[in-house]
Amino acid sequence: MFSKNNTSTTDQEPATPSMPKPQPVQRPAVVSPAVPAAAAQAQDMSSSLSPGMTVIGKLVGEGAVKIYGRIEGELQASSIVICEGAQIDGDVVAKELTIAGRVKGTIHAGKVKLQSSAVVEGDIFHRSLAIEENARFEGMSRREEGQSERSSASASAAEKPHSASTNGSKTPNGGSAHASYAPPAA
Repeated sequence: MFSKNNTSTTDQEPATPSMPKPQPVQRPAVVSPAVPAAAAQAQDMSSSLSPGMTVIGKLVGEGAVKIYGRIEGELQASSIVICEGAQIDGDVVAKELTIAGRVKGTIHAGKVKLQSSAVVEGDIFHRSLAIEENARFEGMSRREEGQSERSSASASAAEKPHSASTNGSKTPNGGSAHASYAPPAA
């Protein structure tokens, strides 16, 4: 009844038609158009200027830029962070700008944030302006709605400078200042 032949046939699979072995499912590769992939990659790209570095001239970029060093000239990018200890002597143009360092020049940006360590000497043309307590700002703040207003704001000679030393008072253009001006330590 038990023999080597019977045992070997029971160890083997029955002679019934066998089903194919399951294969791993191959999913089609998701191919996205080149333009959105490039745009997504550009959003993730960031450049920086390290401490101890100085750039003299015009620095233009499309992505995010973090400045730890010094720039003597114009700086343009979509998103700029001027870190504590950094210095900019020239104009700054951006969609979003955060300042923790020093800027001496005219600023044109959609959204501007002056952090508590910021020191700004110059005019700020913006759509949104936030000034933290103890930030220092000496110059004029002017709200802009679009590019066409930038040229008309620059052309208007009757503008009076505003100081950010008014802690919550209304400015002539309807905005409010929320910062303290502290004179430089001697």
